[in-house]
Amino acid sequence: MAGRNKDKDLTQGSIVKGLIQFSTPLLFGLIFQQLYNTVDTLVVGNFIGKEALAAVGSTAPIINTLIGVFMGFSMGANVIVSQYYGANDEKSVHNAVHTSIIMSFFFSVIITIIGIVSAPAMLNLMDTPDDVIQEASVYLKIYFSGATGLIFYNMGSGILRAVGDSTRPLYFLVFSAIVNTVLDLVFVIVFNMGVAGVALATVIAQVLSAVLVLIVLTRTSGSYRIEWKKLKLNTPMLKSIIRIGLPSSVQQGLTAFSNVFVQSYINYFGSAFMAGYSAYGKVDAIALLPMQAIAMGCTTFVGQNIGAGKIKRAKKGIRISLLLSLAFTALLLIPLIIFAEQAISIFNSEPDVIYYGTLYMRFVSPFYLLCCINQVYAGALRGSGDTRAPMIIMLGSFVVFRQIYLYTVSNIFKNNFYPILFAYPAGWIVCSIVIYIYYRKSDWEHRSFIVNSNNMDGVED
Repeated sequence: MAGRNKDKDLTQGSIVKGLIQFSTPLLFGLIFQQLYNTVDTLVVGNFIGKEALAAVGSTAPIINTLIGVFMGFSMGANVIVSQYYGANDEKSVHNAVHTSIIMSFFFSVIITIIGIVSAPAMLNLMDTPDDVIQEASVYLKIYFSGATGLIFYNMGSGILRAVGDSTRPLYFLVFSAIVNTVLDLVFVIVFNMGVAGVALATVIAQVLSAVLVLIVLTRTSGSYRIEWKKLKLNTPMLKSIIRIGLPSSVQQGLTAFSNVFVQSYINYFGSAFMAGYSAYGKVDAIALLPMQAIAMGCTTFVGQNIGAGKIKRAKKGIRISLLLSLAFTALLLIPLIIFAEQAISIFNSEPDVIYYGTLYMRFVSPFYLLCCINQVYAGALRGSGDTRAPMIIMLGSFVVFRQIYLYTVSNIFKNNFYPILFAYPAGWIVCSIVIYIYYRKSDWEHRSFIVNSNNMDGVED
């Protein structure tokens, strides 16, 4: 296919080498993307105070709910572009990219409006304490006013990942993360803007990363080039993106929304517990990144190989992805458990915050190995075009089961936060078991939406 100078063809060559080379920039990209929120938390916790830290931390479920809805459709576009790219169908790649960009514009408008208007109501729904709700509302309104940057960056970088280019999105994130850090310090320390300054810094940095990725897509010579004068919505392609992306969108949106209710159980125990949970959440988010990067790499790998008709190679890549994910995660567990207290203290030095955050981290982190299973298999299934099964399995595990569990233990063990700590691991256990059984028993490898004469059990390279 024309223009394969920066992108990577994952349908040939060493599987291990290809996955590592492709997933490594994804990992660093995820790390720098996570730095937006982590730096915000560091600055807020150390230069503003405990209540402000609790306020920013309590906004995460709301942000993840609205952004998660869009990310599902972004995943649909990623799967479609990767399969057409693997099949060398340049016209369909062109149509998919342009339709995805138009979708991003409409989503950015919708999410911005909903986010700003619903912020106070959502915070009240979570029983956010009075001492943090005002600052949390300010943070949310500013954050969602700049949601366009986040949405266009994620869609644009998703397109680049679909064609095997995971390096340039990393460069853009490094640059914008540096900008975010500098602006955080300037707005909070120099201009004394509080949580409003932290939110504004994040928005500016995300807009910059979006501009950079769109410039790359405009200037590339590949079939995935954006030609603004030819920007047109392709109705059949839109239907395909929705068909593939809707299940993932529903799953991500509802899973994130269910965390609103999880947060309400956390909020019940007061601002110190909230702040400790918030600090743990930042460490937790970084610790999960290796498995997420490998799962994302697996999605693109499976998508390209299914599109090329190389099913045996796709299956082998899934097995290797799982082994890599387990290995990297196991290596992370040792320092996470040993240095949990030191990690939490980075975000806030108050003893009660450190105590709760450390307790949460040491209890939950060993269960990360289970996440490797559900993340990799879910990524593989999505790459094949089977997004409905991961949606059903993850909604059942992370939403229905988790809420039933929390409701039950909160009524049986009132005023005892220890059972609350097990809410996430319990969902991971159920999800990993069910999704593994589905992967082994179903015909997921034949769910590709591409009608391709080569889409059969291919010969391994």
